[in-house]
This record gives sequence, C-alpha cells and structure tokens, in this order.
Amino acid sequence: MATNIPYLDVQNLSKRIGDLVLFEHISFSVAEGQKVGLIAQNGTGKSTLMNILCGDEDYEDGKITYRRDLRVGYLEQTPDYPGELSVIEACFWHGNETTDLIRRYEQCLATPGTPGLDTLIEQMDSQKAWDYEQRAKQILSKLDISNFNQPIAQLSGGQVKRVALANVLLTDPDLLVLDEPTNHLDLDMIEWLENYLRRNTKSLLLVTHDRYFLDRVCSDILELADHTLYNYHGSYSYYLEKREERMNAVNASIARASNLYRKELEWMRRMPCARGHKARYRVEAFAELEQAAKRRMQERAARLEVKSSYIGSKIFEAEYVSKSFGPDKVILKDFYYNFTRYEKMGIIGPNGSGKSTFVKMLLGQVKPDSGRFVIGETVRFGYFSQEGMAFDNRMKVIDVVRDIAETVDLGGGRRLTASQFLQHFLFPPEKQQTYVYKLSGGERRRLYLCTVLMGAPNFLVLDEPTNDLDITTLQILEEYLADFRGCVIVVSHDRYFMDKIVDHLLVFQGNGKVDDFPGNYTQYREWESAKRQEEEELKAKTAKKDKEPSAPSQNRRTHDESKRRLTYKERKEMETLEAEIGQLETEKKEIETALCSGTLDVDELTRLSKRLPALQEELDTKSTRWLELMEIEG
Repeated sequence: MATNIPYLDVQNLSKRIGDLVLFEHISFSVAEGQKVGLIAQNGTGKSTLMNILCGDEDYEDGKITYRRDLRVGYLEQTPDYPGELSVIEACFWHGNETTDLIRRYEQCLATPGTPGLDTLIEQMDSQKAWDYEQRAKQILSKLDISNFNQPIAQLSGGQVKRVALANVLLTDPDLLVLDEPTNHLDLDMIEWLENYLRRNTKSLLLVTHDRYFLDRVCSDILELADHTLYNYHGSYSYYLEKREERMNAVNASIARASNLYRKELEWMRRMPCARGHKARYRVEAFAELEQAAKRRMQERAARLEVKSSYIGSKIFEAEYVSKSFGPDKVILKDFYYNFTRYEKMGIIGPNGSGKSTFVKMLLGQVKPDSGRFVIGETVRFGYFSQEGMAFDNRMKVIDVVRDIAETVDLGGGRRLTASQFLQHFLFPPEKQQTYVYKLSGGERRRLYLCTVLMGAPNFLVLDEPTNDLDITTLQILEEYLADFRGCVIVVSHDRYFMDKIVDHLLVFQGNGKVDDFPGNYTQYREWESAKRQEEEELKAKTAKKDKEPSAPSQNRRTHDESKRRLTYKERKEMETLEAEIGQLETEKKEIETALCSGTLDVDELTRLSKRLPALQEELDTKSTRWLELMEIEG
C-alpha cells in the first residue's frame, strides 16, 4: 500500500439488506496518487459500497473518513439528470467549487452595482474558471458527444453515462470514484480514458470488468468475496497470480474439511439419537464443515461443454448489402461476405458506425436497402442484445430458465438440469428461488445470458455481452465459447474478451467502409500502429526529399548524398563481399594454373572450362557491388 497521505480511510464497514449480508467489518484505504480497482461478483455489493462511500446509501456499522477539504468526483453506474437540461447545462448541474463560483459571478453581474466583483474576478482567474465551458466541450467531444444543446431526455442511456463521465473528469477532483466507466464507450474512447488516468496523478477507486483497463491503470486490487475484502498490492496480473496461491491454500484446507465432513456425515447418520445434549458441539461442527464443502463446490466450476444443435456447411452469405439512414449515415455499401462454419468473428468500430444495425439485418430485424442475407437452413440463432432483457419480475430465477428448457444436452447421453446449469453460471440453489425483481443489474444480465444459452443455439450473436457482467461470469462465458461447437459473432468494446474469443475482425470504419482483419483486437491495433508509423516515416522522407535541392545531373550525386554513411547492414554486407571476392580470386588462379598444366583428363578439363566463365561473372557482380558500397563510404 502506498505510504502517501490517506485520502480515504474505511474501517470495519458492514452492510446488510434484510437477511442478506453484503460485507462485514471490511477495512481499506486509498492514499494520495493511489489507483485501486475493486473486483467482485454481481450481487455481492460493489455498487452498494460505492454508493455508501459517496453518501448515497447508509450502512450498519463502521467508519468512513475523508481527508479534510478533499474534492471527490463520483461516476454512478446509472447516472440521472433532469430531462429538460441540455448537454452543456448538465455539466454545470452537479455543483462543484468551480460551477458554484461561476454562478456567484453571474449573479454578481446581474446585481446592481456588482458588489464584490473584483474579488470574484480574482477567484475566477485562480481557478481557471473562464474556460470551464470550453474544457467541458473538449472532453465531451473526446467521448463522441458533439450536440451540446441537445436535451438530456433525447440521449440514450449510454450517452447519458458519457455526459456524466465528462462531468466528473471536468470537476478535476482529488479522488475519482468510478463505477463501470468503460460501459458504453467505444474502443478509442476506452483507450483515451485509460491513457488519461495513467498519465495524471489523481487518486482513483474504480469498479470495472475491463481487465486490460484494470491491469494498465490500477496499482492495487481489492476483491470483495465471502463478505470479506482481500487486498492485493499490484496490477490485475499480479492479483491473478496471488489469488491463485490463496485459492490453492483455501482448497487444501477445504479438502481436509471435506474428509472430516464425510466422517461427520457417517456419524450423524449412525447416531441420530445422540444429537440432543452431549453431542451438540459435534452437530455444530458438522454444520461448519458442511458450509466448507459447499464453498468448495462453488469454487470448482468445471468447464461446461454444452452440445449445440447440428450446423451445416452453409452458414450465411451477405450478398452486396447496402444500408443507410439518409445521405449522411451510410452503414454498408455493396458489402459481400461469406461466413464459414465454426467461425468466431468480432465486430469493432466507433459508436454509431453500424455494428448493431449489421447484426439486426443478419437476424432479419432490419431490412437492407439493397442486397440480401442468405441464411443456411440449419442455422439456429441465439441473440444476446443490449436491449433484449425482459423478464416477469414476479417469477423466480429457476422458473425463468425452466420456461425455456428443463434440461441441457451435454452430448454422450449426459444432461444438465436447469438448476445445475444455473449453478454453473453462479446462481446457487438458494439464489434460484429468488424473485427476479430482487436481482442486481449484473445478475439480471447473467440470467439473460443463461436464457440465451439454454436454447441450444448453433450460432451465437452477442451484442455487448460484457456490459454489467462481473469478471468471474466473463471467465465462465469465455470457457463456454472456447468449447462451443458452432458459430459466434461478438460485438464488444471489451478488448480482453475479444482477444480470447475471436479469430478475426470486421472493422466498421464509418461511411460504409468495413475492413476484414485476420486476427484478434490486439493484433489489429499493433498492425494499425505499425501501418501508421510507416505512413508517417514515408511522409517525413517525402517532405525531406521535397526540401532538398535538385541535382544538376542525374549521374552526379549531391553533396548531401555523398555524405551518407553505410548502415550496419551495408557494412556487414561489405565485409562479407571482401571475404567472398578473395575466395573467388583464389579459386580463379587455381583454375587458370590447372588449365595450363597439361595434366588434366578430358572430364576435368571440361568441368573447369565451364566453371571459369561462371566464376568470372560472379566475381564481376560482387566486385561491382563492393565498389558501390565503397563509393558510399567515401
């Protein structure tokens, strides 16, 4: 843990909702300049903890201490603004020191005599408040919000989240508390935010499922599990390593407990009459051992290889598809693509470039302007969409899944019940009896994912599947997709998820341009970076050449050219040529001597006579190249 000034100190914090304990007596701190990532499964209290820290929710016990005069910026998971505000007005809505000063300044100007104006002007200068609105517009533009006068009521939920993020960054707080900041950001925005947070010295407490973001930004990881907080002083990669060590130690302890559990179970069955008095302590010990065994079952989470329905060799063909929304919004233009069997494709591109529209055209929900999608007869889609989650809140979790199927076919005669399937996706039996309305947002997304997979599709179309899913669920989904014997299309801004799942990309560039890249996201970014660097180097060389004076004759070198030195590669080539030329000249002399000796038989004479002109040609070529290099060396 950093030894700088503590900005936030939490001691023995506890929170429960009814009978549900979220966390109990947890303690941690965030120091000056420290960047902390918080990890937990959905429904274990991440967002509740964030709300408590920012004063939006109460707690049972404990103490929360902020450094005096600390400025805190909080990004909620689902921010809310009055619908009548414009985008730019929303940046002034949540009061802060600067916006309060601007309001006082404007009120002063509207007051006869403008009392205290000189002092307010000095304060505006010192806080750099004059360009507050301009800075707001710059950050909004980075987050792809350009219509600053548009009413908040007309924005999508994702756009409102981006306005709220801009608002938080704009306040320039000492401590940033961010709940899922990468949701609804496209890849360029995520990388911009990642670099922004890495460069500055602000303290940070962050909840996110973006594992690359965690690894590159955070210096410490907190894991909330089993009502307890575990602290790891390192990046996400370090956390994975140390958590594995912790789980191995726990599993070894649980294995010992399981052996005792079996013995206690035998005793409980043999001695039912002994439970009354003297053996009460053994009954209580048995209950503890039973809980330990259950925890082991939850941790084990074996890979789930579900049998998908048969899929033929013909999947789908996009035949010269075009789609636009007016003259300024071209999604596709004469797009052709033949999707192959077992293909796992990722779709990336800026927000608004047409990724979701493409998916909806494939599924027949949106009609193209021209062209068509030809779908194979055996294709059975399973569609996980951004807005497709709709449940009857009065139903229990288990009933939602049983409405789709009672069992899941694993192949080879093996089957899973709906309850067993839910357990694999982190819904234990007691949670399966919970009503839908009691689930957290992330748990509802996880249940929605289960309903899609339970239908045994052979072609999965996943549109932003990682939003609001915790890291453990993502790991389970990644294993599921790795074993999935079918086709997959993933639209996602989660770089880590894309790297693990897809084997190539469709890159929507906008204005109907779509590139097909044979690789995952990281490989694409590396290729794109190398290409950009190559173009910049070529541009620099062209600019330099344009500035050089033209040569008086094509056969004469300019003064600048004659000053060029040999590269390392050219120098090594020159050394090699010198050795080879020496060997060839020695061989030439030996052949000439032999030919003049008069002692050769006919076959040897013929061989050497053919070798001599070939050798002379090779010697001339190498000598000419050596002279060229010598001329450069000058």
